[in-house]
Amino acid sequence: MNNPTVKIGSLTLGGDRPMFLIAGPCVIEDLDLCRRIAEHMIQLTSVLKMPYVFKASYDKANRSSIDSPRGPGLEAGLEILAKIREEFDVPVLSDVHEPRQAEYAGQTLDCIQIPAFLCRQTDLIVAAAKTGKAVNIKKGQFMAPWEMTNVLAKAKAAGNGEILLTERGTFFGYNRLVSDMRAIPQMQALGAPVIFDATHSTQEPGGAGATTGGQRNMAPILARSAIAAGADGLFIEVHPDPPRAASDAAVVLPLNDGLKDLLRQCQEIHWIARS
Repeated sequence: MNNPTVKIGSLTLGGDRPMFLIAGPCVIEDLDLCRRIAEHMIQLTSVLKMPYVFKASYDKANRSSIDSPRGPGLEAGLEILAKIREEFDVPVLSDVHEPRQAEYAGQTLDCIQIPAFLCRQTDLIVAAAKTGKAVNIKKGQFMAPWEMTNVLAKAKAAGNGEILLTERGTFFGYNRLVSDMRAIPQMQALGAPVIFDATHSTQEPGGAGATTGGQRNMAPILARSAIAAGADGLFIEVHPDPPRAASDAAVVLPLNDGLKDLLRQCQEIHWIARS
């Protein structure tokens, strides 16, 4: 199996390089919250010497309820992400939901993310890839790992080789996701670094009625398992006060010593798995 790498901003990630982290709030709530989270995560990853990308969504277009908060929107959200990028000198990532958003978002973002539910949308993938920025494509919860070969081919056909794939669980009946760690080496064999989404994989989609439920206590178990299976990096959504988070309150992880311990454990597992 080859060991592909990808460039996000000034970072080269994947391959034989150290484990990396994509982390931030599920949705942009305001600039102050993003600053607080970015500062905490940069301090933490600097101590661990772990490459870090800040993540936050400017629009959560797939909320369970019409009443759920979606974020500040494209323009206001990208302004906030641009400030985080400038103030903290950190690469930034966010989702796009429509092809017309990609070019505009690509002027700010270092990595454009394709949501799992949209990973088969050809026009969206091509538009994101044509920006020349790195593209993180989340595997649909309804897809087998090997089906991502066609998704990857769409992005590469648009002339972009800076592609990552993310595993985030597979539907198992109603309101339940399961994680098959075989998906990680299977997708790496397609020719892209693979990330494991440790928090979204614990979701219970729509399980709380008007909101998505979940089991955040399972995220550390899945994160360690994914790194042992060979994942190149982790995707984790974090918040200083998870119960008050505007999105995914049931699964986001708190900014505490437990997060630091988890990342250190995963670093050690990554080193063992790669050696």
